[in-house]
Amino acid sequence: MATDIIGRLQLSRVINATGTVTRLGASALDSQVIAAMGAAAQLSVDMAQLQAGASQIIAQCTGAEAGVVTAGAMAGLLAGTAACLAGFDPIKMARLPDTEGMRNEFIVARSHRNSYDHGVRAAGARLVEVGLPDRLTACGVRDTEAWEIASAIGERTAGILYLARADSRPALEEVVRVAHAGGVPVLVDAAAELPPASNLRRFIEAGADLVVFSGGKGVGGPSASGILCGRRHLVASALLQQLDLDYLYADWEPPAVLIDKREFPGVPRHGIARSCKVGKEQIVGLLSALLRFTQEGDIERNRRFAAVAGALCDALGEVPGLKVRTIADAAHADMPLVAVDIAPGAAALAARLRAATPSIHVDATNADAGTLVLVPTCLRIDDAEIIAAAFAAALGKSER
Repeated sequence: MATDIIGRLQLSRVINATGTVTRLGASALDSQVIAAMGAAAQLSVDMAQLQAGASQIIAQCTGAEAGVVTAGAMAGLLAGTAACLAGFDPIKMARLPDTEGMRNEFIVARSHRNSYDHGVRAAGARLVEVGLPDRLTACGVRDTEAWEIASAIGERTAGILYLARADSRPALEEVVRVAHAGGVPVLVDAAAELPPASNLRRFIEAGADLVVFSGGKGVGGPSASGILCGRRHLVASALLQQLDLDYLYADWEPPAVLIDKREFPGVPRHGIARSCKVGKEQIVGLLSALLRFTQEGDIERNRRFAAVAGALCDALGEVPGLKVRTIADAAHADMPLVAVDIAPGAAALAARLRAATPSIHVDATNADAGTLVLVPTCLRIDDAEIIAAAFAAALGKSER
């Protein structure tokens, strides 16, 4: 039946050598994850209790006090921001994104601004930029410094947004120190920072109050899944603003490990993150992928990817005109990648590969420098010969 639906949609196959990008469907799910999602799809469950169980697993994997599954990393940013804005106040929850008269400012280093912080703004927060990224514009060596963030904290500050990258400045520990001295939480966007697996704990250990991870990237979970973990009261607020709360107060039984019903005068109205609800299939699939990700470890995972990278190097090495080499992605636990050097015309070659049948998508970020990169995360070993044939055809050398 599944293949009948795919055929009816007239979908053409894409061979994804770009990596776990959302525009190409993100992760290629492991069979165990698919099986877990299939089993969950046939069950009726109490979604709040399911998220409470998810919280325990996420807490074990991250070292956080609590965690929930979200409908992707950007949904995690929205829900996490809503938690910082509203806390356990059901009136504020009902008002979002209207934050007039509330603490509604999130301080962010100017070099941390990006398209995905729309999730923070969508909850009703106003971003206050500080600092100058001189080191990134080749105008100097400095970036935003912790004292600049401290100086911006005021009576309207609801939190600090921190984009976690290998080269992010200032250090998260410094940001946490000034934030907590000012009595405000730190929300970390670590969407694409897995692997290494150690990053599951690194940001929490640095003192972050909330951390967001994508579920459909390095973790290997469903594309429409993510993780929000951190302080229990903030995670609980985020969950409340996501759940279906169509209960009479007398019948409402929220999970006690996260929420004390006695703290609320009534059941909160549906929150702003209700638009980002996550299904039972995504929750179970994400948890299955998360456990697999942590149990496998970076070394064994890289061994799997190295087998694919090796097959790519062997096949592409037979195509005349290509210089093929293996490189390590230092930002992601030295995951093996394959670089293809061909200059000039790398960008045009990438376009011809996309137009091929099947369509071959490669990472063309460095095409201007004459290099295309192939990422093994969504590839099978038997894709190597197909990719090599497509390269040969695109170069006008169909005979290998």
